[in-house]
Amino acid sequence: MYIIKVKGVAKIPDYVQLRDEKFTLLAYFRVDRPDKSLDKVGLGDKADHIMNIIKDLPFGQILKLEL
Repeated sequence: MYIIKVKGVAKIPDYVQLRDEKFTLLAYFRVDRPDKSLDKVGLGDKADHIMNIIKDLPFGQILKLEL
Protein backbone atom coordinates (compact mmCIF):
# COMPACT_ATOMS: atom_id res chain seq x y z
CA MET A 1 0.00 0.00 0.00
CA TYR A 2 1.16 3.53 -0.75
CA ILE A 3 0.43 6.85 0.97
CA ILE A 4 0.47 10.22 -0.78
CA LYS A 5 -0.12 13.48 1.10
CA VAL A 6 -1.55 16.24 -1.13
CA LYS A 7 -1.27 19.92 -0.18
CA GLY A 8 -4.49 21.88 -0.47
CA VAL A 9 -4.68 25.41 -1.84
CA ALA A 10 -6.87 28.33 -0.76
CA LYS A 11 -10.13 26.83 0.57
CA ILE A 12 -9.27 23.24 -0.43
CA PRO A 13 -7.87 21.31 2.57
CA ASP A 14 -4.93 18.91 2.65
CA TYR A 15 -5.79 15.35 1.61
CA VAL A 16 -4.28 11.87 1.84
CA GLN A 17 -4.53 9.12 -0.77
CA LEU A 18 -4.11 5.43 0.03
CA ARG A 19 -3.33 3.28 -3.00
CA ASP A 20 -2.74 -0.44 -3.46
CA GLU A 21 0.18 -2.19 -5.18
CA LYS A 22 -1.37 -1.55 -8.63
CA PHE A 23 -1.78 2.11 -7.60
CA THR A 24 -5.58 1.86 -7.51
CA LEU A 25 -7.13 4.44 -5.19
CA LEU A 26 -8.37 2.78 -1.99
CA ALA A 27 -9.15 5.82 0.14
CA TYR A 28 -9.08 9.59 -0.21
CA PHE A 29 -9.62 11.65 2.94
CA ARG A 30 -8.87 14.93 4.63
CA VAL A 31 -5.85 14.89 6.91
CA ASP A 32 -7.97 16.10 9.82
CA ARG A 33 -10.85 13.58 9.25
CA PRO A 34 -9.52 10.08 8.48
CA ASP A 35 -11.84 7.94 10.62
CA LYS A 36 -14.67 6.90 8.29
CA SER A 37 -12.45 6.40 5.24
CA LEU A 38 -10.00 4.16 7.08
CA ASP A 39 -12.88 2.14 8.54
CA LYS A 40 -14.37 1.60 5.05
CA VAL A 41 -11.14 0.02 3.75
CA GLY A 42 -10.66 -2.07 6.90
CA LEU A 43 -7.82 -0.06 8.41
CA GLY A 44 -9.71 1.51 11.33
CA ASP A 45 -7.64 -0.46 13.84
CA LYS A 46 -4.40 0.91 12.33
CA ALA A 47 -5.60 4.53 12.13
CA ASP A 48 -3.26 5.82 14.85
CA HIS A 49 -0.22 4.23 13.20
CA ILE A 50 -1.17 5.55 9.75
CA MET A 51 -1.88 9.07 11.03
CA ASN A 52 1.51 9.22 12.81
CA ILE A 53 3.19 8.39 9.50
CA ILE A 54 1.08 10.96 7.63
CA LYS A 55 1.90 13.67 10.18
CA ASP A 56 5.63 13.44 9.35
CA LEU A 57 5.24 12.77 5.61
CA PRO A 58 6.16 15.72 3.34
CA PHE A 59 3.56 16.85 0.82
CA GLY A 60 3.81 15.25 -2.61
CA GLN A 61 6.03 12.35 -1.52
CA ILE A 62 4.91 8.75 -2.10
CA LEU A 63 5.62 6.36 0.77
CA LYS A 64 5.30 2.58 0.59
CA LEU A 65 3.46 1.44 3.71
CA GLU A 66 4.04 -2.03 5.11
CA LEU A 67 1.24 -3.11 7.46
